[in-house]
Amino acid sequence: MDLSAVVVTYNSREHIAACLRSLAGARGALAMEVVVVDNASADGSVAEARAAGARVVETGDNLGYARAVNRGTRATTGEFVLVLNPDCVVAPGALVALHAWMRANPRCAIAAPRILNTDGSVEFSARSFPTHLTFLFNRYSLATRLWPGNPWSRRYLLSDWDHASDRAVDWVSGACMLVRRSAIEQVGGMDEAYFMFNEDVDWCHAMKRAGWSVDFVAAAEITHHIGASKGRVSDNVILERHRGMIHYFRKYHRTNPVLESLAAGAILLRARLMLAANALRR
Repeated sequence: MDLSAVVVTYNSREHIAACLRSLAGARGALAMEVVVVDNASADGSVAEARAAGARVVETGDNLGYARAVNRGTRATTGEFVLVLNPDCVVAPGALVALHAWMRANPRCAIAAPRILNTDGSVEFSARSFPTHLTFLFNRYSLATRLWPGNPWSRRYLLSDWDHASDRAVDWVSGACMLVRRSAIEQVGGMDEAYFMFNEDVDWCHAMKRAGWSVDFVAAAEITHHIGASKGRVSDNVILERHRGMIHYFRKYHRTNPVLESLAAGAILLRARLMLAANALRR
């Protein structure tokens, strides 16, 4: 088996059929299996996935993203594992390009495509590792929106790079990544302490610490119909995102307890501000 696609769904009926159809058109001559791991959807996602020909693993509960990806990985056998969000559409030839890159670069653990937003603009999906200031200068932060050209956001988002050329990066979005199974066997799966968000940067960090590379492959392309940055989102999503930030920094940026407490407090303050803004959107 050349590759196994693992797609995690949670009330993803609106997108899953188009996602799975795009996989069929992007595989070329590659031998591929498709497994949908469903986190207790209540909107008919499972029926849509089965109708599209995917094998479905029903978890019976919302396990979170990292646990669901790990469960899907264990249920597959491909030499490479494609981790894919259900709101992604894979362009023809993208999987062939990612697979060819992995074959040509045996020390690459994770290869990722160029990701486009729905309007065709480039999503800054390949980035530098976060620092203690990243929570202020990430893709959706107020500082980035008000001052998009600031040096901290540019450094983190790699926004000065044209995204039309291949390069090694620190980490890539878990919306779409092709992962070498032998690297997973060495390093381990996603850290299940993350419920949602930050598990992708953590996995890339762990791979690079073990001597593997994480690479951006410009010839591979997907469209990501992301909607989390617009309108009102779940309060739980906001909280889990910020809990994940704290877990990441405690794991990879150990410092003195005072600075750790200050950083955690600043992250939680940002979470409270986002929760307040979320309430106003009701």
